[in-house]
Amino acid sequence: MKKLPSKLQSKLALRQQANSLRTLPINKTLVDFSSNDYLGFAQSKEIFDRTHTFLQENEMNQNGATGSRLLSGNHKVYSQTEAMLATFHNAEAALIFNSGYDANVGFFSSVPQRGDLIFYDELIHASIRDGLTMSTAKSYKFDHNNLEDLEKKLTLLLSGLDTHKEVYVVTESIFSMDGDSPNLQGLVALCKAYNCHIVVDEAHAIGVFGQYGAGLLQELELEHEIFARIVTFGKALGCHGAAILGSEELKSYLVNFARSFIYTTGLSPHAVATIQSAYYELQVTENIGRLKCTIDYFKQQLETEGLESIFVQSNSAIQCCLISGNENIKRIANTIQNKGIDVKAILSPTVPEGKERLRFCLHSFNTKKEINAVLNYLTTFALV
Repeated sequence: MKKLPSKLQSKLALRQQANSLRTLPINKTLVDFSSNDYLGFAQSKEIFDRTHTFLQENEMNQNGATGSRLLSGNHKVYSQTEAMLATFHNAEAALIFNSGYDANVGFFSSVPQRGDLIFYDELIHASIRDGLTMSTAKSYKFDHNNLEDLEKKLTLLLSGLDTHKEVYVVTESIFSMDGDSPNLQGLVALCKAYNCHIVVDEAHAIGVFGQYGAGLLQELELEHEIFARIVTFGKALGCHGAAILGSEELKSYLVNFARSFIYTTGLSPHAVATIQSAYYELQVTENIGRLKCTIDYFKQQLETEGLESIFVQSNSAIQCCLISGNENIKRIANTIQNKGIDVKAILSPTVPEGKERLRFCLHSFNTKKEINAVLNYLTTFALV
């Protein structure tokens, strides 16, 4: 086997020296404070059985999609599921992608055109950033959740702008590494004033906020003000894939120009049917209410234990404790994991240097006893 080129070896060595080298973890049976399975749907026998029954009743006895959706892979479950998603999310249309990554890369690499401007929150997900690097439009970041900074940049850069050029503003309803939210009502008002298209990634809001877990935008009744919403199914829905919600025209455009949609094999009938089953479960489950109680209890305990000052303010299922230094945060995470609780260290460069953190993902199935235990370990091992 040929050796890795020296330039690549050097990059790996630098990661090793910074104590930030990533490796694939071995799954252990630990108390889960790390996964995105907020509602426990990834483990749901009801969803599994409902999907199997649906496929049998619809005589969908095939394992794969057989090709891209534009060739042979557009099986009938796709149209049924996209119609369901559009209705559930109060959208004109929905287009399913293989993952949230594919959806974001496909949208941002194809929709904004040369000469257009994109303004994005500095903490947006890596998949959006990758899409922006593939775009021919110019992009500018604004300070995290800071509408004053966004307006300052809009005023400066849109002065005398050709009216034929479009402006996009990009954010997340729940940020994956902080668990916080922007002022979405204020963002909508600002973008109306400047005639901007708003794009919002709702990956970590689906299943957590809104009636039946429809998302934070629908909870705030803002969905009709948004140009495009990205919803993903690999978090609270416990399955796989993503969809872009918007107008019928936007859907048609993406089918024709989003390369991550066009040039890939589609999801299998089983994967798409599982999305349908998970959305059905959203409308009957008690787990959304249980999750809200878990979040409330966790935050109450932070206050009781005097830990609020080291946590990022968040009302979501993502709660982050800031402890700087890759070596330090890895040591604390490993110590807690050795006590049987899975909480993950988030290292730089995933987050900015000095903003390393323990990321607690809360679930409907986490107990008060488990929360008390993990916070006790945090106090014991981190605040010494």
